[in-house]
Amino acid sequence: MFTSPNVLLWRGLLAVALGAVSVAWPGITINAFVILFAVYAFMTAATDSARAFAGDRVGPVIGWLLLAGLSLAGGVVALAWPGITALALTIWIAAWALTTGAMEIALAFQRDETAGERTLYFLTGAVSLVFAFSLFVRPDIGAVSLATVFGLFSLVYGVSAIFASFEERRRRHAASQHEPVRA
Repeated sequence: MFTSPNVLLWRGLLAVALGAVSVAWPGITINAFVILFAVYAFMTAATDSARAFAGDRVGPVIGWLLLAGLSLAGGVVALAWPGITALALTIWIAAWALTTGAMEIALAFQRDETAGERTLYFLTGAVSLVFAFSLFVRPDIGAVSLATVFGLFSLVYGVSAIFASFEERRRRHAASQHEPVRA
């Protein structure tokens, strides 16, 4: 897939900036996630409201309006009580990690898997379970840790994108030097 070196460079620089902010100020990152969740909830409420009246049958109207009301309430709660929302999002991530970890460990015991696949499933499942356990035990610290890990990931991704942009520039320059001159 074609990607401009400039796009890679700007994406990398933005990721590095985002990562630096996330690592330096994880609280700001947590609040940003809460605000993004609220915006998502409000957008969902609007689209569900529109869907309620888009059909030609009366039956689904109540269901769509109920979903819209729940989404609207979720957005309001997120903005009114961001701390509780961050805690709930952290617990949701912990539940996800617990579920995926249990599923991966179960996959390790399937008959058709090779020993390497079983080991991989078991190890990733165990890591997910430990991650879930740590988030359930201390979700307050878990939210800060998630923001910090997100920041570290963004830093690594950003630096690799910056290097990829330089490599793409070098590759294009080398290719342009070897092109035959057309008359």
